[in-house]
Amino acid sequence: MLKKLNLILNVIIGSVIGVFIGHGIYVFWDFKTHPDLYVVRSAPWYTSIFVVGIETAVVLAIAIIIKLILRKKLKGSREG
Repeated sequence: MLKKLNLILNVIIGSVIGVFIGHGIYVFWDFKTHPDLYVVRSAPWYTSIFVVGIETAVVLAIAIIIKLILRKKLKGSREG
């Protein structure tokens, strides 16, 4: 069961990183394609990339902490 949870966490980590990269590419492309839309905003065009980056960092930190706890439990179950 712990190995399945570890696999699910690996998928979540990969997906979150992929969403962050995809979002960044899309925002950059949209900025280059429609720069006039971003002129009227009070925030810079890359603000949403920062917000998604912070969200990604939080999710990754939680997933890595869970993975470390799982690793400790897996090592403990192998020894005993």
